[in-house]
Amino acid sequence: MPPEVILDNEYATVWFYPEDKVIHHQFHKFIHGDKFREVLTRGADIMGEQGAVKWLSDDRLNSAVPKEDTAWALSTWMPRIQTIGWKYWAVLYPDKKIGQINLSYFIRELSQQGVTAEVFDDVDEALNWLRSVN
Repeated sequence: MPPEVILDNEYATVWFYPEDKVIHHQFHKFIHGDKFREVLTRGADIMGEQGAVKWLSDDRLNSAVPKEDTAWALSTWMPRIQTIGWKYWAVLYPDKKIGQINLSYFIRELSQQGVTAEVFDDVDEALNWLRSVN
């Protein structure tokens, strides 16, 4: 069954894989502010509605998340997603080193809250890992 497209614009695409209960986002370029928050919010909405606990983040074309978006993610989005029951996160790092450092911070924060995260270089490998974990 093909994934459902949840959001698709010049900044990002978000898919939902119903059979695997996986949320998957791909950033198409640097994203911040309302566009960034929309991606995460729509993904959280679908996780809550569908009982999904797995997320694939393809951030290769993004960079570091601005301070305002980081604050929002930590204070608003992360508590919400934890309440939903997020368990597994497959990550493709941004190409830029500053983005990798920034995303590593989020991985550490979420791992302390019980989310198991793995970093990949390939979308198919990341998706296969998510399909293999329960």
